[in-house]
Amino acid sequence: MSFHTPDWVKNAVFYQIFPDRFARSPRLVHSPGIVFKPWGTPPEEQGFQGGDLLGIVDRLDYLQELGVNAIYLNPIFASASNHRYHTFDYMQVDPLLGGNAALRELLDAAHARNMYVVLDGVFNHASRGFWAFHHILECGGDSPYIDWFIVRDWPLRPYEHDADNPHNYDAWWDLPALPKFNVRNAGVRKYLLDVARYWIDFGIDGWRLDVPEEIDDAEFWRDFRKTVKEGNPNAYIVGEIWHEAREWLAGDRFDAVMNYVFSRLALGFFAAETLQTEYKPGGYTLVTLDERDLAAGIRHMYSIYSWEVAQAQMNLLDSHDTARTLWTVGDDENALRLCTLFQMTMPGAPCIYYGDEIGMTGAHEPYSRGAFPWHDTTVWRQDILDFFKRAISLRRRHRVLRTGNYETIYADAGVFGFVRSLGVHHAVVLFNSAKEPRRVDVALPARIGNHAPFTAIWNEGSYTAVDGKLQSVLVPPRDAVVLLNEQMPITLPG
Repeated sequence: MSFHTPDWVKNAVFYQIFPDRFARSPRLVHSPGIVFKPWGTPPEEQGFQGGDLLGIVDRLDYLQELGVNAIYLNPIFASASNHRYHTFDYMQVDPLLGGNAALRELLDAAHARNMYVVLDGVFNHASRGFWAFHHILECGGDSPYIDWFIVRDWPLRPYEHDADNPHNYDAWWDLPALPKFNVRNAGVRKYLLDVARYWIDFGIDGWRLDVPEEIDDAEFWRDFRKTVKEGNPNAYIVGEIWHEAREWLAGDRFDAVMNYVFSRLALGFFAAETLQTEYKPGGYTLVTLDERDLAAGIRHMYSIYSWEVAQAQMNLLDSHDTARTLWTVGDDENALRLCTLFQMTMPGAPCIYYGDEIGMTGAHEPYSRGAFPWHDTTVWRQDILDFFKRAISLRRRHRVLRTGNYETIYADAGVFGFVRSLGVHHAVVLFNSAKEPRRVDVALPARIGNHAPFTAIWNEGSYTAVDGKLQSVLVPPRDAVVLLNEQMPITLPG
């Protein structure tokens, strides 16, 4: 089944924001008596630190200077948890974040800058406070919403943690705080689809979908796609699926998934000597890789999806559900840099987890959910921030690195290389994972031809194709070289 993924995604660099921990705005005046934890409180203490949507608006200059042009927000709807995956009102932005008016301001301000905003949709489960579940708690079997959830017996035990007397309704991962929707109920289906369409009509640019595999109902997701795309044909639909997802990306459900397969490949190769292999993000083992392993993994990754999907995949290194990259690579800053540059030169939409660009670190959540240290810029790693800006700018300035075709052309002695091609424009990208410089002869695809001049746009050097090869290309240690065969970059407006 052929289908088209949104063009803006192919040209996007995403920035993931955990709203409670990104930025507070002094413009948001809360009701008297509301008390937040001090900004920068250790994240393991849980609680609310008071980040809000107006805080994001206030930092759009920072994001634009960084080079990102799309924002993925963790859940923002009314909830009794700082991560807001415990939704109790899908039609209201949490008042602690500024309510619906703050989202309106964020969307308008972002769109004025040609930036996009994608929301997190948590539709597999609600919370104990969700109005329909609360109705059942109050009315028992007399509630007309009884079939919106799967209740096993009475009376409900929503706060039980005793193994001998557990909760008695279906809940996500058996957590009583998260009752699962009965999506086969027609009222539930309509409600969730109405929510999806309401916020599309409100102006959001797409949905990231939480644990979609747990709604084992392909027809629901087909209806979801139809509902969203009827509201905005260019809306992005990306699912949280940690493994290969062929059946989800065949054109009738999602445009893309969060590409944790990409993450594991990048981490395994660029951090082979420092990778914390005892850590298993999402339950998946991190494996150290050499350049041939990386080439095989990438070849397989691109063989199972259409090119439309490959260009729209959300290529991330970490997220709110994982440890931060710098922690995972054992504080190897070179590995972080190489992984990031890899993101920025590969097909798919790169996604940066807030704060990675200034060297924030932390183990698996909640430690990876610290407050962004606006209050203390002395802890920022300016060298890392400068690197992120350069790498993002490289991608944004050269269309061939965003939408050009992909072909692996080198994998030997710690060096991995590929070529991106767009019409007559070609970019050769060579990564050196070794601690010594490498000089390599690189065979080029026949379509490039002889005598094509290549000039470095990352690091230094000028080369000319001779007999179908670039000869003696110097790749610095633990670094990369990017060569372009045309002088004028193709710049994406905005």
